[in-house]
Amino acid sequence: MNKQLAIANTLPTGSIDAYISAAYQLPMLSAEEEHSLAVKLQENGDLEAARALVMSHLRFVIRIARGYSGYGLALPDLIQEGTVGLMKAVRRFDPEHGVRLVSFAVHWIKAEIHEYVLRNWRIVKVATTKAQRKLFFNLRSSKKRLGWFSQEEVEGVAKDLGVKPETVLEMEGRLNNYDLAYDGIDQGDDDPAPAPAAYLADTRMEPSRQLEAEDSEESNRNELYLALEGLDERSQEILHARWLSEKKMTLHELADKYGVSAERIRQIEKAAMGKLKVHLAA
Repeated sequence: MNKQLAIANTLPTGSIDAYISAAYQLPMLSAEEEHSLAVKLQENGDLEAARALVMSHLRFVIRIARGYSGYGLALPDLIQEGTVGLMKAVRRFDPEHGVRLVSFAVHWIKAEIHEYVLRNWRIVKVATTKAQRKLFFNLRSSKKRLGWFSQEEVEGVAKDLGVKPETVLEMEGRLNNYDLAYDGIDQGDDDPAPAPAAYLADTRMEPSRQLEAEDSEESNRNELYLALEGLDERSQEILHARWLSEKKMTLHELADKYGVSAERIRQIEKAAMGKLKVHLAA
């Protein structure tokens, strides 16, 4: 045990290859040693025991992190995140449950790496719900060929992973898309594709557009009130009560007020609306 702690305190940090080599040289713990250290940590908060447990399991972190190398993220970062997960597992490990630490820690290691991959794989987050997260890490391995899924394959993957076919198609589309720089990247092309900055500009707050929108709104409002003035008094009152009042009246309430049927109120309203449309369209 003393030899292990001595090696652990001298792990190299300048080279990932040297770090991995040193991690694999750390001796493994027997079940008895692991149990004893876990008890010391749990009962006494022994940090040296925690360090020994973490260091003896670094090789498992490295092995798991290498399985995520296909996402285009740096291996040292994946190992670092996996180590954070290992440390969380060590803190929560109960030696009295009768399982080895590696069996308990693997879920914490993968969970931490999963979070890191989802945060950094793309600028725009591709998976937020539980179903999307499940699909993100299983969709590639579920594919039986390159290219787009057939409907049969979509339904098969959806059944295997317990999600809807629409969710499978949506995630496949996200995985096949790519990030595009807002300002574009000059690659020396003679005819480069336009950058999003050229066609996604937000002009809503430009003074000229705001003034134009205000003038248009005022003009439409004036035309509406002018059209209303061309209606008879009862039609005006009905439209105002049905559409312009803060507390709108129902057809039956208006029918009681004017002593006619609700159907007659509806006819008057329809005729008045037709006259307004003709006036506003002129």
